[in-house]
Amino acid sequence: MTPLQRSGFSTRTSLLVLMLVAAVMLAWRWPAVAGPTTVLERQPVRIEAGGEVFRLDAEMARTSSERRTGLMDRDSLAPGTGMLFLYDRIQPPQSGFWMYRTRIPLDIAFIDAQGRIATIHTMVPCPSDTPRKCPVTQAGASYQAALEVNAGYFAEHGIEEGACVVWPGRKGGCSAAD
Repeated sequence: MTPLQRSGFSTRTSLLVLMLVAAVMLAWRWPAVAGPTTVLERQPVRIEAGGEVFRLDAEMARTSSERRTGLMDRDSLAPGTGMLFLYDRIQPPQSGFWMYRTRIPLDIAFIDAQGRIATIHTMVPCPSDTPRKCPVTQAGASYQAALEVNAGYFAEHGIEEGACVVWPGRKGGCSAAD
């Protein structure tokens, strides 16, 4: 007889309680098993490069919690989509992004205050379970936003530094670089 049965629970109820406890423990220990906890707002993003316009459907990471989670624990990113990380203040060149618990190879474009791509980097997944063992990809330039897409996207489309990135809420196109 189990402790739950001694408390008056039937075998079936005891089993259901144990299954519920196990499911909660799995979700707490391994968030990827539970799936994403929040659904981010999606907005169209336009990249103007070399006389062409490229359109993406981007998840908008506006809060520190959303930016911290980013694309962690996902197995894929659909073609033509990405994640746009937005900041209220200019971020310094030595700050950057890491690939802890990110399983998708990504390109990242750091976008300056004028709306232009300042730098582009390719990031590979970090297999370590220890966050500090995952390298940080530093921006190398001040930035106010960052756009993550599937690795190879920028090269495939001829998008380079200096391209203009526009999203809802950002006024107009890109201003001239200082």
